[in-house]
Amino acid sequence: MAKKIFIAATGQNCGKTTISLSLMHMARKKYNKIGFIKPFGPKVARYMDRDVDMDAKLMAKVFDLADKIDLMSPVVLRTGDTRRILDGYIRADSLMERIQLACIELEKECDFIVIEGAGHSGVGAVAGISNAKIAKLLDAPVLMVSAAGIGSTIDDVNLNLSLYREEGAQVKLVMPNKIKKPKREDVLHYLKKAFQPQNISVLGGFNYSPILAHPTMLNISNMLDIPLQADSLQSTRIVHHTQLGAASTQRVVDLLQPSSLIVLTSSRDELLVMLSTLYHMPEYHEKIAGLVITGVAPVSNITQQILEDSKIPFMRCEERTTAEIFTTLENYVSKITAEDEEKINLVQSLAESSLDFEMIDGLL
Repeated sequence: MAKKIFIAATGQNCGKTTISLSLMHMARKKYNKIGFIKPFGPKVARYMDRDVDMDAKLMAKVFDLADKIDLMSPVVLRTGDTRRILDGYIRADSLMERIQLACIELEKECDFIVIEGAGHSGVGAVAGISNAKIAKLLDAPVLMVSAAGIGSTIDDVNLNLSLYREEGAQVKLVMPNKIKKPKREDVLHYLKKAFQPQNISVLGGFNYSPILAHPTMLNISNMLDIPLQADSLQSTRIVHHTQLGAASTQRVVDLLQPSSLIVLTSSRDELLVMLSTLYHMPEYHEKIAGLVITGVAPVSNITQQILEDSKIPFMRCEERTTAEIFTTLENYVSKITAEDEEKINLVQSLAESSLDFEMIDGLL
């Protein structure tokens, strides 16, 4: 009989996928066969000539589970599916049956299965497949990933707990994640105090890490849906700062921070040439991750030649303004993808040193 754990969260961007990746890594060290399932996927990716959830694709590539991809992503919600469900063209019970059958098949072959939910506990309710309902259907104990506050986290967890209790699913563990290191001891002390009367264990997740929180150049290219001119190494570089190239050329250069992505218009020839030239210097190579060049005006021929000769990574976006791109990047929360080798290696290393897998395993 396979052990199962359902990874829930109090909201988006708490770090469900990071925790799932960590548990898969640690389980592989203890169990012969591990499995992963994303019961329903609202974020579609293309993999092996089929549409699957992007997290299922990640796990399949990292843990060599490509042959199980159909079971790992049994339901993918495409644009318009919500309306088709509400109009009766897609039956919620058929989606639940598909999820249950996929999990049953995985249980036949696996010793340990990570089941990753989508968003907060109620996500999927409109389709009749909420996270809480699925956790109950699959009879999987729940680990709820949360933010790393005290009062607000207790409120958020209790709000989500109500839905799991209504469905009869059992939440065994709360895991505050992305904890600011100086506050870690205090946060865990009070969260344990808050949930002890409910017989729910609390185990700290990872400390906040800029490497995990920030996107790579390739992440940004995919998110903006514009091509990236860069080699494979440049594509995986992590962007820690986004800078608007609106000031004078010298001022922009003076304000550069480590691994910055500079957003500027195509008419800023002097700045484009300056950044391309500085990119070859070690002290500035460390500061310049790349450029996003906006504006409908074409880049001048000579400037374009300098850009290409310098090998500085850049993206060209004519449809959106500098302000739109900058605002989008400022609000963007990075998700780990199969191409993010540096992040994946870091997560696995942190899991080995910081995650009490035996404690989690013992609760199942």
